[in-house]
Amino acid sequence: MKLHKRTAIIDIGSNSARVLIFQRSSKFGFHIISQQKSRVRIGEGAYQKNGELQEVGINRAYLALESFARNIQKYGVDDIYCVATSALRDAPNREQFISWIEKYLDIKIDVIDGKREAFYGSVAVINLLPYSDGITIDIGGGSCDLSLISDSKVVDAISLNLGGVRLKELFFDKNASIDKIERYISKEIDRIPPQFNSNIAIGMGGAIRALSRAIMKNSDYPLKKIHSFSFEIDEYIDYLEDVAYSDISTLANLNIKEDRFDTIRGATLILISIFKRLNTKTLITSGVGVREGVFLSKLLKNSNYIFPKKLNPSIKSMQDRFDKRPQNYKNLIKSALELYSLLSTKLSINNNYSKELISAIKLSNIGKTLTIYDAHEHAFYIASQELNYGYRHQEIMSISMLLFIDGEDIKKDGLYKKYKKLLPKKSEFKLLNFVYATVVELYSNSNNIQLKFKYKKDRLYIKSNLSLYISKSSIYKIKKPKQFDIIIEDNYIIPRI
Repeated sequence: MKLHKRTAIIDIGSNSARVLIFQRSSKFGFHIISQQKSRVRIGEGAYQKNGELQEVGINRAYLALESFARNIQKYGVDDIYCVATSALRDAPNREQFISWIEKYLDIKIDVIDGKREAFYGSVAVINLLPYSDGITIDIGGGSCDLSLISDSKVVDAISLNLGGVRLKELFFDKNASIDKIERYISKEIDRIPPQFNSNIAIGMGGAIRALSRAIMKNSDYPLKKIHSFSFEIDEYIDYLEDVAYSDISTLANLNIKEDRFDTIRGATLILISIFKRLNTKTLITSGVGVREGVFLSKLLKNSNYIFPKKLNPSIKSMQDRFDKRPQNYKNLIKSALELYSLLSTKLSINNNYSKELISAIKLSNIGKTLTIYDAHEHAFYIASQELNYGYRHQEIMSISMLLFIDGEDIKKDGLYKKYKKLLPKKSEFKLLNFVYATVVELYSNSNNIQLKFKYKKDRLYIKSNLSLYISKSSIYKIKKPKQFDIIIEDNYIIPRI
């Protein structure tokens, strides 16, 4: 089926119902233009009654879906895909609910099994996080879904009957002992196949995101972006245990938000048990999951559920929307890599930040969309907010900072200091800054320019087949990573009057 310009994905989970509206900007470019969430708790009371949906949860779900439908209509959406997970999966009366929603709201609900749910989560992770190996952990209200990923492919998947809402209703609401809860969790954990073993876990779902946000706050983390945030398990296991074994009245002191109080302890107990079983060392937090996976499974159906090599969806989306001076960046990138390699060798700088340099060059025009004045500030904001997919936080901030500093002193406006823990050390960033700004300036007037670089006796020689008359004064002002002279050898002919 052809994917249209605007697509709405509705996800009905045991705890929350959400809708995302995706806007396509090109074949592989897209961004989210609307999102709504409602804590419907459709499974409330169901786990104590053989999974049967109760009136209170059903009514909340209807009201939420009705609101979603109005919003979808307002945006003129072409396609709607609605999936439901654990709570409806387990419900004997699900068909009655599905027919009721379709009759009155014209929304068709697809109840997916645990493996399909894990598959969608994996498609999102493989395409939207910079990791090709690991195990995804999606802790929801009623189930916990795991996928084993190797070389950007799903090797295996399993769904466990573990979730924050399920444990709340079966145990916490009845004041069951922690030992009894842990025995129940352990029995389900034992179902995980032995090949599920990895140093890296990729966490999805509201509970894991809530824990990561709390850790970010506790550590005074400088970037307020949950997607791709990572932490070492050993460093924060004591905190996780504090959450899991705390009294509900003390959760606020641990920076847990109130709407998670009743389910976070159970979800954290599950997470700790899985860490021990998988021998996990690092948790990567995913801001994407089933919803994005459903959308991408449609978008990428004809490309084996993965973006073409070297295409980044965030870069593509920003170029589509904010680069009003489209150009071929191939020559800029080639020259930048040559200059970067030359100076890295001559200045004995070993760490390689080519990915960040290339990405910054591809985004070098985005700040000029609003106005050419203060374009570097616009570029920084756009990139730091929109550069979500396929990058680590360190890469996001390095790229954004290159767009902002743009050849000036790294002390500019104190931003380098603010994000220092996520940036290369000063000597490395100064080199990146110089190379980025120099190459962008050299190509500012022509894509057909041909450049050669040479470094000898503290002199950088820049040879051009075209005149660099306009660019010379700007290049001489660019902050250098160390003191050296710049010799420009350009080619120009002035005809006689």
